[in-house]
Amino acid sequence: MPDHHSSILVTGAAGNLGREVVNRLRVRGAHVRSLVRHQTGPRLGAESVVGDLTDPILVREALVGIDTVFLIWPLLDSAPAHDLIAELAAAAPRVVYLSTTAIDDDAVRQTDPIIQVHADMEVLLRDAGLRPVVLRSDTLASNARGWAQQLRSGDVVSGPDMARTAVVDERDVADAAIAVLLAQTDQLTDEIHELMGPEVLSRAAQVAHLGAALRRSLRFEPLAVDLARSRMLADGRPEPLVEALIAASVRRPESNRITDHVERLIGRTAGTFAQWAIDHAAEFN
Repeated sequence: MPDHHSSILVTGAAGNLGREVVNRLRVRGAHVRSLVRHQTGPRLGAESVVGDLTDPILVREALVGIDTVFLIWPLLDSAPAHDLIAELAAAAPRVVYLSTTAIDDDAVRQTDPIIQVHADMEVLLRDAGLRPVVLRSDTLASNARGWAQQLRSGDVVSGPDMARTAVVDERDVADAAIAVLLAQTDQLTDEIHELMGPEVLSRAAQVAHLGAALRRSLRFEPLAVDLARSRMLADGRPEPLVEALIAASVRRPESNRITDHVERLIGRTAGTFAQWAIDHAAEFN
């Protein structure tokens, strides 16, 4: 049923997940305001704000008339988020924050910078009294798009290996986000939902599924840390991101956990990576 009364700010709206969220909100009739760092393509919604989440003046203007915020924090440091959170606390919208299932709630420090920044953001949002709904997502299937260039030129995907994980289709995460974003304001407050796919996969298994979808014999080639670092830097990735990815590769523990939280929120089981690969095969040719 369309919801014409919700006014929702979607940050990271140009990303793989953000685009899915914006499109679904528009179909549901919600008033959507998209926040993107750069306007490089067609506008994603009825309104589009271009700027940086670390700019408190822009954030303040973007929050005018907004009931709910879907927050994707793009940096590897939570310190620049203090002004953003102050603006959120002043405007007092509902906040739905995209986090990670890799967080260990019992740990004093997380294993790598990517997990740590999400853990820090959750704490900052709660300490500000915002009572966020937290969507802890596992590895998004859309991350595999980063392999497209390699697969257009050969049959080997090489890179740092990662611990196996319950890879989740970003379309399912978007559907879960919509369920939360359009819920009544007295529901789903200050909750954590862990969004996972139906099976735990290694990078080699993901590449094999892509191979099946493309009808090609593909393989994953794990790279030693020093070689992986040098190649990512040569590709133009920022050094802090490269170091964070290397730390995740080396330190992040394997998890065999699978939850049914996707099904609880969207009413159907989470999709498989194999199906995601079939649906997106054209992107790798």
